[in-house]
Amino acid sequence: MQQITEQSEIDFQSEKYKDAYSRINAIVIEGEQEAHENYIKLAELLPQHKDELIRLSKMESRHKKGFEACGRNLQVEPDLQFAKEFFSGLHANFQKAAAEGKVVTCLLIQALIIECFAIAAYNIYIPVADDFARKITEGVVKDEYSHLNFGEVWLKDNFTESKAELEAANRENLPLVWKMLNQVADDAQVLAMEKDALVEDFMIQYGEALSNIGFTTRDIMRLSAYGLAAA
Repeated sequence: MQQITEQSEIDFQSEKYKDAYSRINAIVIEGEQEAHENYIKLAELLPQHKDELIRLSKMESRHKKGFEACGRNLQVEPDLQFAKEFFSGLHANFQKAAAEGKVVTCLLIQALIIECFAIAAYNIYIPVADDFARKITEGVVKDEYSHLNFGEVWLKDNFTESKAELEAANRENLPLVWKMLNQVADDAQVLAMEKDALVEDFMIQYGEALSNIGFTTRDIMRLSAYGLAAA
């Protein structure tokens, strides 16, 4: 789906843009902070992969600093309280799963849902970002694919025993993504990010991840429908 707005047409200094950016920028900052904390927790749950997971957590921390710099570049104060509420559903579900030792659910939330959500958002944002933010975001996207890959590889290697929990976790968490996309649609539009393009890119990323793990095309359509039912 093509972006209909040229970067040259966007007034990055307008009050309307900065107001919307204060929430979008906060979401990516908080998203990277959530990911940082989630990978540390996963390192406790998967001690045999501790070094790799700690490396990923540090990467997320660097991303957060990069996006904080993007806000400073536009002289925008991120609305972090909004962002914490935005992630509250996925945050609570991850914490609950971690407390119960449900590694599969934790990986689905962080390594699939959050990473696919991030990759989709960054892919749609890059063509319409200001020059400073574009360079930062392009670097981040390359890293996010490695995070997605860790979850895919682990879940593929443990697919048979993980499948039932994956389906249950998908049923509970995918509808939250649609609420989140709806909640941010107006602000994203101001930044020239079309909601339909965000949805389309997320579904492509998420579907490919499920396929790589071992789900069939029929499975993926069924699993994806849980999200669409909440739209």
